[in-house]
Amino acid sequence: MSDSSSLPDIYLSFFMFTTNLQPDNAEYSEIVVKHIKKLKEFGYSGFEFPIAPTFGKDYTQDVENYKNLRDYLDRQGLADVKIATNVGATRTLDPSSPYPEQREQALKYLKSRVDITEALGGEIMMGPIVIPYGVFPTTDFNEPIWSDQLQDFLKVRYTTAQPVLNELGLYAAAKNVKLAIEPITHWETPGPNKLSQVIEFLSGVQSKQVGVVIDSAHETLDGEGPDIFKQQVETLANAERLHYIQVSPPDRGAVHTSWLPWQSFLEPILPRYKGPIAVEIFNAIPAFLSSLRLSRRKFWIPGEDEPNLHPSAYEIAQKAIEKTQQEIEKLLNQS
Repeated sequence: MSDSSSLPDIYLSFFMFTTNLQPDNAEYSEIVVKHIKKLKEFGYSGFEFPIAPTFGKDYTQDVENYKNLRDYLDRQGLADVKIATNVGATRTLDPSSPYPEQREQALKYLKSRVDITEALGGEIMMGPIVIPYGVFPTTDFNEPIWSDQLQDFLKVRYTTAQPVLNELGLYAAAKNVKLAIEPITHWETPGPNKLSQVIEFLSGVQSKQVGVVIDSAHETLDGEGPDIFKQQVETLANAERLHYIQVSPPDRGAVHTSWLPWQSFLEPILPRYKGPIAVEIFNAIPAFLSSLRLSRRKFWIPGEDEPNLHPSAYEIAQKAIEKTQQEIEKLLNQS
């Protein structure tokens, strides 16, 4: 039997509650502390913080705000809490842009997000940091680009972004922050959608500080099957680019009742990966309703919503970590 000390750290994404931590808002910081203290009781040792985009030319205040948030957490007895960050490129701040000035601004922006990760005491910054999330390209006549045309378009963008991500990786290495690129399912973003696409992208990025986050939801929906997945995990681990893992069901909802291929997902990962595993649940908060076309009910948030007969965010989070630990233990006990 495995003991609790042999289990990886389990993080929870704050997408359960928000897409913006409002680090300059003292009242919301109190709410963040309340959530963390409750979730720690369930066994979560860390949290994935979404870092909301800002569009100024100077990000000094952003970094200071998050440093103040970390200091506040520490003063509230949460100095042991570990943090990873979730960051995305945007239409304006696009490292794959054909325009050098825009790429320079994107690099400056992403460097500031590395600084924020460091200020929070984090060692992992993950997300869609190559192609802007959810920005599907069109022709000059606003006609959508799909299939072969889309892949040809993205090939040029990937090549353009490679030196930007390499420079970002060199910067992040000095801050002890790993960068984990996330392949995201095709109905959410144009690319990269597959692990194989990120592996190919990384072949043109020398810095091994730049690697991959593997999310079970995206792998289930857009992956290339368990046999190829095993090979891909081995390739990434051997290249020291397997930086982060997320457990998330295909509908991004309740983990414990989802159709998630636990064994075929975790079995290749656990022997080669020693970092944290994050539970990612997209609650039906306003920011996700349209973008993810959420039809399921919201997991009501204690302190924010009126209690009802449906599961709360805390209940779903507790069952998620219990299920995740159970499945990890099952595989560890087989080895």
